[in-house]
This record gives sequence, structure tokens and C-alpha cells, in this order.
Amino acid sequence: MWLALAANNILEDGQNHEVDYQTTSAQIQNLTLFVSSWNVGGIAPPSELNMEDLLHDENNLADIYVLGFQEIVPLNAGNILVQENTSISMQWNSLIRTALNKTDDIRLHHKAELGESHQKVYPLKREGSFTSNSPHFECIISKQMVGIFITIWARSPLLPYIRHTSVSSVGCGIFGCLGNKGSVSVRFCLHETSFCFVCSHLASGGKEGDKRERNANASQILSRTQFSSDPFQCLPRKILQHDRVIWLGDLNYRICLPEPTTRSLVNDRQWSTLLQNDQLKAELREGCTFEGWNEEEIEFAPTYKYNLDSDDYYGCNNQKGKKEKNRTPAWCDRIIWFGKGLKQRQYSRGESKLSDHRPVRAIFTAEVKVQCQSTENFVKMFS
Repeated sequence: MWLALAANNILEDGQNHEVDYQTTSAQIQNLTLFVSSWNVGGIAPPSELNMEDLLHDENNLADIYVLGFQEIVPLNAGNILVQENTSISMQWNSLIRTALNKTDDIRLHHKAELGESHQKVYPLKREGSFTSNSPHFECIISKQMVGIFITIWARSPLLPYIRHTSVSSVGCGIFGCLGNKGSVSVRFCLHETSFCFVCSHLASGGKEGDKRERNANASQILSRTQFSSDPFQCLPRKILQHDRVIWLGDLNYRICLPEPTTRSLVNDRQWSTLLQNDQLKAELREGCTFEGWNEEEIEFAPTYKYNLDSDDYYGCNNQKGKKEKNRTPAWCDRIIWFGKGLKQRQYSRGESKLSDHRPVRAIFTAEVKVQCQSTENFVKMFS
């Protein structure tokens, strides 16, 4: 529970904060988070889509899955200006539900064979607590703004300890306010730790000035995102006030090199040279828009732009038409994080050819503060 005495611990400058519980004992336990982002290019998911490519986590048994998408619908005037169509997001949720609960028993068996143990943040399942047909994973929150969509799934035993869910959407697109670009952010508290996930689609383009527009989008998202609160709960309202913060999406940052040089370096798999000229890496180093943010080392090929249903980058062998724009390969799709209590264990990409982007995915260990008035209520769970 968020206590009133914790109010003084929220940093007014928007920095990450922890709540100091003085009246009861607390312990820190670890949570495994799976986070992914995918720009699907306005293509509806086919019913036979193999979700394992997106959800693959090398059999690390995640406790919570955070899945972000961009362009789940085409970004045309109808979808931007009229009431949003949620049928596509429902299709994605249906595929995710089936995939998570279909593979879970296999992953549990694999972990048992490995003999690995992971501390869990929820009590052992008590008889009668959950029905036998209850799914292993349930959606705790899901929100769409035009083409941006975020959906979060948690293990059933965690559900009683997840509270204060809230959503905040920020449009940064046409006229500076429409939802073709922008973010959908989600907040929730697990035990005594607050989490915030920002799913965004920033301004596109590789021209001079496009990076400034992306930075402006990011600044607007940080300043305009605000979650609900009430006078009886000391809840964080701004993104950076949360204990654990992860930003995912098509951030659209490009590589500051001539197109022929970039393509040559991509062909030679010279990732380190390319990343030295990556716009987002520069922003992270310089500490301006993304001051205090972190990103794990990238050891995979650029995720954009591919020919559909192909492993070839768009424009290779002069395939693009005369009137089409240059689309030099870039790491547009990213996952970054802010503050303490997060350790990234994996950063990789998927290989689905559904769209002109490849999905990216990350695995984190997150510290969670569990307030134990009676330690008998909280049991370490091994799998």
C-alpha cells in the first residue's frame, strides 16, 4: 500500500524515487520481465502467425510480459481522425493469450530439467485460490491509441498484488496532437514497487531536422504524460517518478552516415562502427533528452527497413522506385530503461517477416519491494 508518509520521498524534479517503509519490515525480491516492441506496418495479424518468434525468451520463465506495437492499423486519415477500431488489438490479444498459455507448461518443464531456481514475488498457490481452468497468464491492462498498442500480461498468482493500474496517452502527430505519433504509457504497482512502461512511435525521417522532431516528441511525452491519483494514495503521476521505468517502441532514430557507407557497413556486420553514429546512442551519451536513460549493448542487425516477406533490406540492388524515399537501414526499434532496480539480461531481435520492421525484445530482472507484516504470508517459490 502506498502510505501517506511516503509523500516527502517523491522527488519534485521528476527523478526516480523509492518509498521508505518504517513501520513494517520489507524484503527485496526479483521479478522477471519480458519486454518487446514491434512496428507491424499496418498489417493485421494472420491467425496462423507464429508468436513464438516474438515471445521467445530462451525459456526464461518471465513473470510479466509487456508487449508494445506500432502501426497495428494503417496510419490513414480514417484511422487517425475517426473513432479507433479496436478489433485489431483484440486479435493481437487473442494470439498472445493463446501463445503464452500454450507454451507455459513446456517452459516450466524445461526449467525443472535445468534445475534453476528463481525467487518469486508472490506466495505459493494455495488450494482454492485459483480455479483449475484459470489461465497461467492474464491481461492486466491493454490500451490502443490509433496504431500504438500496449498490452501487459501477468502470471495469475501475481494478480492480487497488482494495483493502481492507470493509462496516459499523448498524441504528438499531425498538428502536434493527433495520435499517429506519440505514446501510450501504463502504470501499475506490484506489492510496494511502482512500474511504468512507455510505448511510443516517434517522428520518422532521415532528413536534417527530423532528429530534433523526435527529441521534441520525447520531451513532450515526458512532460505531458500524467497518471491518475487520489488524495489518499501517494502514487507517482509522472513517468520518471516511478521506481522501475522502461521505454519501448519505434523511436525512429537513424544512423548519421551517408547511405552507401551505412549499407556497406551493414553488409559487413560492422555494428560497433554503425552504433558510434547512431542518433539515439548519441542522445544517451550526451544526456539531453534522455538524460539518465540506459540501453544494453546492441549485437544484432538493424531492424528497419526490410522488403516484405524477405531478409533483404529495402533499396538493396536499387529495388526502390524512382519516386520512393530512401530508407537506409537503422535501429529504429529500441528498448531503454531508467533508474535503479533493473538489470537487463538479454537484448535481441526476432526474425518474423510480417512487416518491414523486425521486432526487438529484452529480458529484465526487476527488484520488487515486498512489505511483510507476516513473513508466513510470503513464501519463496522455485521453479
